[in-house]
Amino acid sequence: MIHQTKDMTKGNPYSLMLGFALPIFLSQVFQQLYNTADAFIVGRYLGTNALAAVTSSGTLIFLMISFFAGIAMGAGVVISRYFGAGDGDQVSRAVHTVLAFGLAAGALLTVVGVAFTPTFLVWMQTDPEVLPEAISYFRYYFLGSLALVLYNVCRSIMNALGDSRRPLYYLIVSSVVNVVLDVVFLAVLRWGVWSAAVATVISQAGSVVLCMIHLMKKGNVFTVEWRRIRFHGDMLREIVRNGLPSGVQNSVIAFANVIVQSQINSFGKLAMAAYGTHAKIEGFAFLPITSFNMASTTFISQNLGARQYDRAKKGARFSILAAMALAEAIGVCCYIFAPKLIGFFDQTPGVIELGVRQARTVSLFFCLLAFSHAVAAVCRGAGKAFVPMCVMLAVWCVIRIGYIFVVVTLTNEIGYIYWAYPLTWGISSVIYLFYYLRCDWVHGFDRAAEKR
Repeated sequence: MIHQTKDMTKGNPYSLMLGFALPIFLSQVFQQLYNTADAFIVGRYLGTNALAAVTSSGTLIFLMISFFAGIAMGAGVVISRYFGAGDGDQVSRAVHTVLAFGLAAGALLTVVGVAFTPTFLVWMQTDPEVLPEAISYFRYYFLGSLALVLYNVCRSIMNALGDSRRPLYYLIVSSVVNVVLDVVFLAVLRWGVWSAAVATVISQAGSVVLCMIHLMKKGNVFTVEWRRIRFHGDMLREIVRNGLPSGVQNSVIAFANVIVQSQINSFGKLAMAAYGTHAKIEGFAFLPITSFNMASTTFISQNLGARQYDRAKKGARFSILAAMALAEAIGVCCYIFAPKLIGFFDQTPGVIELGVRQARTVSLFFCLLAFSHAVAAVCRGAGKAFVPMCVMLAVWCVIRIGYIFVVVTLTNEIGYIYWAYPLTWGISSVIYLFYYLRCDWVHGFDRAAEKR
């Protein structure tokens, strides 16, 4: 028997998904506190230049870690499916394989991130006035890449087994540590912007330690043992087959955002600070979407592994509608309270003006963003991660970037850049709606097994 997990193949699907999604939602809130605390405290104590250094290239970090986070998501799908099928041996092999991947990926990301941070920031047209502090911040941040990757891996493992509460508890602890260290380093000791990255890395490492302590407890089928952490070839191929499309999809989204960020950076430091600040706010608005997506993927994977097809369909419908409703409600709030939300981070009039302009362009379209990501989560849970990868590559990368280059060339007006998001959200939503209604996604695992 697998202890400290939740079997989502039995019981009321709606209450199960809500109960599973709520801790994920709270976890995401505390996860956002890492970067939000950095931005708020840096802006208050070090000024607009430092705030721009921290926020202007957040998309760079997402680009660097998103691929590996996608592989971890793929591992979660594999673990969920075997858990739903009651195959404890395969669950254990998948857990140890993805941990080995996390260790290797974290080491690689550290080397690449530290070595090439200046090059990446110059490519992104970071304002020269901000560049030295930005380089300092991101180099220290990437020194903690191992902790960033391993936390994503550990969280995927626990979520795949139906345990969304422990990641919440661990994040509460690490978020408190992060905020306290930010205050000590920046407000009390008056260290530079680099110390905000150090605070984030220390707190993230603490959450990884807590995750590993739990995963190494004896008595569970998935109990982690250091000597068993290695690559199992067949399991690695299965994880990559499910995770590579998600990793590519994440990277495509991140790459497109990097291109958008580079165009924003060309409008100066006020535009950089405004765009970065809005990204923090939008991150919170995105939390319900992420929460129901993760719950949906786990629920669908477990139930398809148990061959409960109708139950998987019910869970998919519920997660899509819930994510859209919550996202739109939050979008309306963002539209109404945009000046106060932007001003919370930076009182500079130019920053507030541009941030409010962006918020009131995109926030009422959050339901489209929710729908696209929710259907993508259903596809991942059904073993069809290749589909959302293709949609994101075509729409959120090619069309979005092409649109931005055209409008910037023709108008050089920042407002048209903001419209790139709702336009591409709408296009992808139409494609996903057609696919969701016409495709037999519930038998994806069965067909893949027949081919093998």
